[in-house]
Amino acid sequence: MRALTVFAVIVAALYALVFFTGDKSPTPELGIDLQGGTRVTLTARTPDGSTPGQDSLRQAQQIIETRVNGLGVSGSEVVVDGDNLVITVPGDDSSQAKSLGQTARLYIRPALGSQQAPAPGSVPAPEAPAEGAPEQGSPEAAAAEIAKAKETRQSQDPTVQQQAMAALDCSAPDPLQGNDDPALPLVACSTDGTAVYLLAPSIIDGQEISDATSGFNTQQSRYEVSLSFKSGGSSTWAQFTADNIGKQAAFTLDSKVVSAPVVQGATPAGSSTSITGQFTQTQAQELANTLKYGSLPLSFSASEAETVSATLGLASLEAGLIAGAVGLVLVLVYCLIYYRMLGLLTALSLILSGVMVYAVMVLLGRYIGFTLDLAGIAGLIIGIGMTADSFVVFFERIKDEMREGRSFRSAVPRGWARARRTVLSGNAVSFIAAAVLYVLAVGQVRGFAFTLGLTTILDVVVVFLVTWPLVYMASKSKFWSKPGVNGLGAVAQVARERKQVAASATTSPETEA
Repeated sequence: MRALTVFAVIVAALYALVFFTGDKSPTPELGIDLQGGTRVTLTARTPDGSTPGQDSLRQAQQIIETRVNGLGVSGSEVVVDGDNLVITVPGDDSSQAKSLGQTARLYIRPALGSQQAPAPGSVPAPEAPAEGAPEQGSPEAAAAEIAKAKETRQSQDPTVQQQAMAALDCSAPDPLQGNDDPALPLVACSTDGTAVYLLAPSIIDGQEISDATSGFNTQQSRYEVSLSFKSGGSSTWAQFTADNIGKQAAFTLDSKVVSAPVVQGATPAGSSTSITGQFTQTQAQELANTLKYGSLPLSFSASEAETVSATLGLASLEAGLIAGAVGLVLVLVYCLIYYRMLGLLTALSLILSGVMVYAVMVLLGRYIGFTLDLAGIAGLIIGIGMTADSFVVFFERIKDEMREGRSFRSAVPRGWARARRTVLSGNAVSFIAAAVLYVLAVGQVRGFAFTLGLTTILDVVVVFLVTWPLVYMASKSKFWSKPGVNGLGAVAQVARERKQVAASATTSPETEA
C-alpha cells in the first residue's frame, strides 16, 4: 500500500543521511553518565584585573549553556565555582570545551595588509618581569599584558604597526583575546596561525548579528557560516561592499581573524553574508552557535582539560537495555498469545519503530548535539510501550466491531475509523505532557522529556503508516482471516451467540402473566 511505501521511503532517507552525511560514526552519542566526559575550568579575566562580578559570571554561564546546550539535550554542564566557570561536555574532545569559553566578540574590519606569520620560535621570548611587577598569572599581571599588547598591536603609528606585525607570535596565547578596542586599528593573527593582518577600526559590531547558521556549500564543497544582520549592520555592510570591491574584509573573533574574504561584489541590504574558511562540520556549527547566542561579558582563560569518568558506565547502559528488552519481549509474548496474528503484526511494527528510532537518535546526535543517557533511554522505553498501547486500542476496536456481528474483513476498517481518534487523542495528551516537562525541567529530566515526546510522534507515524496498512492487508487474506490464525474465533463465537439469542427473542411467542 501507499502508506507502507511512504514509511519505507522515510526509513531509507534516514539511513542514507546516517551513512552518507557527516563525519561521525553511525552510532548515537552517549551522555556523560555513560561514556564520561571532559572538564575545563574557565578563569575570568577583566581588563583592569579586578574581581569579576557574580552577575557577570551568571550571565556568562547562561550564554555558554545556550551555546553548548541550546536545545537542552546535549548533556553538557556549566557551573559557577567561585570566580570560575567549570564546563563538562560528553566525550574526550577538549577543544570543544575550551572553544565554549570564547568571548565571541566579533567585529568586521577592513584589511589594510597581511603577511606570513613569523615561524614559531623566531620571535624573541618576552623579557622577564621587572622586580616589583605583578606576579605572573595574577589579575594584575593579566591587565598589564592587555595594556602592553594594546600599546603595540593597536597603535595608530604605522611604524609601530609594522614592528608589531613582524614581532607577533601567533603560536603564543593571545593576551588581548576579546579585549581589543574596536575603535582602533588591530594587528591580529589568523585562527590557523599562518598569517598576520593589519586591520582598520571596526565597521560592524557582532551585536548587529541577528542570526547565524552553518551549512555545506555544495558549489564550493566546503562548510561555511551564514550571518544575517540587523537593519543597521545590514546597511553598513551593503555600503562597504559596494565601495570596496576587490578589497579584503576581515571577520575577527576574539582578536583573531576567522576569515578575510575578498569582496567580489555589492551585497544588497537585507541579504545575508558568509564566513568561509577551512571549517569542519563541527567547527562551523560551533562558530555559528557562538555568534548566534551572543558575546560573553567577560574574557576567560582555559585550564588544561581533564577527563571525567562515567558515573554509570556501559554496564549500566547494558543493564538498562536488557531490562527494556526483557519488558519488550514479555509484551510481545503476551500479544502473540492473546492476539496471535495481530500480535505478530505488533512485533513487526515495534521492530520497524525501533529501526526508525535508532536512525533518528544518530542524526539528532550529529546535527543538534543530542546525547543519549539513562534518562533518555527510559523515555524511549516508555514511548515504545505507548506504541504497544496504540496497537491494543486498535485491536480492541476490531474485536468490538466483530462482537456486533461483522466479519474480520469489514471490522478492520470500521475499527480503525474508531481507534485512530483515540490513538491521536492519547498521543496528543502524552506529547503535551512531555513538552511541558521539557520546558520546565533541566538536566537529565529534560532529556527524558525530549525522547518521550519524540517517540510519541514516531508512534503516530508507525501506527498510521505500518500497523494499519498491515492489518488491513491481513483482513483481505483468506489465510489470515481464519479464526484459528487471527485469534478472533472466540469473539466471532460471541457474535453468533448474540445473533441466536436475538433471533430466538423475536420468534418466541409473547406470554402473559
